[in-house]
Amino acid sequence: MSAIARLLIEKGYQVSGSDLEYSSYARELENLGATVYVGHNADQISDADFVIRSSAIPDDNVEVKAAQSAHIPLYKRSEYLGKITADQYCVAVAGTHGKTTTTAMISWMLTAIDQDPSYIIGGISKNLGANAHAGNGSTFVIEADEYDRMFLGLNPQIAVVTNIEHDHPDCFPTEKDFYEAFVEFVKQIPEDGILLACTDDPKAAALFDLAGQELNIDPRSYGMEMRADDTTPNYVVRNLSLNQSGSYNFEIYHDQKYLAVITLQVPGIHNVRNALASLAVAQLLDLPIDKAALALSEFQGTERRFEVLGEVSGIAVIDDYAHHPTEIQATLEAARNRYPDREVWAVWQPHTYSRTETLFDEYLTAFSEADHVLVTEIFASRETVRDDFSASQVVKAMKHKDVSFKETNIQAVDHLLANLKSGDVVLVLSAGDANEISAQVVEKLSLNGNDE
Repeated sequence: MSAIARLLIEKGYQVSGSDLEYSSYARELENLGATVYVGHNADQISDADFVIRSSAIPDDNVEVKAAQSAHIPLYKRSEYLGKITADQYCVAVAGTHGKTTTTAMISWMLTAIDQDPSYIIGGISKNLGANAHAGNGSTFVIEADEYDRMFLGLNPQIAVVTNIEHDHPDCFPTEKDFYEAFVEFVKQIPEDGILLACTDDPKAAALFDLAGQELNIDPRSYGMEMRADDTTPNYVVRNLSLNQSGSYNFEIYHDQKYLAVITLQVPGIHNVRNALASLAVAQLLDLPIDKAALALSEFQGTERRFEVLGEVSGIAVIDDYAHHPTEIQATLEAARNRYPDREVWAVWQPHTYSRTETLFDEYLTAFSEADHVLVTEIFASRETVRDDFSASQVVKAMKHKDVSFKETNIQAVDHLLANLKSGDVVLVLSAGDANEISAQVVEKLSLNGNDE
């Protein structure tokens, strides 16, 4: 919602909004000229020409009811995203994992080669310093969020699908429900549009096949794997190697022809795939590949995606948004590549009861690359706090050599400060408020050491 607000401010609209808490996003919007309210009140929308609400806002919200009573146009986020992208060439990035980083990569890449795109990203791009922009160029790059079927409001000319793995069980009870939402998303692509799917992922590969065989949509594929048969992806990686920063160097080929070499600054095989998709988009948009590859080599990441907050007293502290078992495993593997000889602490705050219960077994084995695991209580987010299920049950079922449960963020900080030693790496994995842990660890370590 903050991204939509920023974009509308840049377009010249007068913007106001309300939330239950005053966040850093709200503060930034206020600095840009928005009116920010803490709490919901019917009077706050009385002068509005239209109202946009997020999925978190129920039908009985006082501002929603007031808008309806006053006959003020009321849009869900998905409905309005379709309106603001309709007049530009839309590149939409969907997938269970990687969509924020890939959207940020493409947005930065286009900006760096003077395309001035509009964009909406689900996080703050370090290169761009923002999560949204109303550009003067012809392209609109948007993170296509599957939650509550948000992405069904879009009609993208290029739809990127990074992977499809069951998530958001509160919205999609079964894997089939989740996959079918992506099928509906691909059906939103116009006849002259393109699906770009990562066929390393089985369900994205199935979607690729469906698009080409039944949906009359032009599919293109990308992936890490060269294959002996005709299923080799259109865009592939060759000559992959670790570089000095613990990230990857690699070459990209299109239909067996060399395109470019990229030297990433962000770690992890998952980011190789993200960069591969981004360069494929550059070629599909007929942009200069050499400049696009250089921009991707300059990509610094997004906030809370392997964000190194600092190294204090020889202890590295990193924030990451990973909250799905696959994301956790990939992030820990990236940490191993970047810090091969150091002990890694994984501090995990489970996100929502429904996800933690549904993916219970997958979480048990997701932390094998960590030397120490610290688990806090479940962050309820949009769900009601429960007393019949706890993260402590996951901890008890884990077979890890060093795993412990600390109910609160404060208890987790105290445990870390009592046990950390020079050379350790602290990786906080959270889509909730556990980034408070990393911030406090850095602050308290800094009182007795030198911040590097």
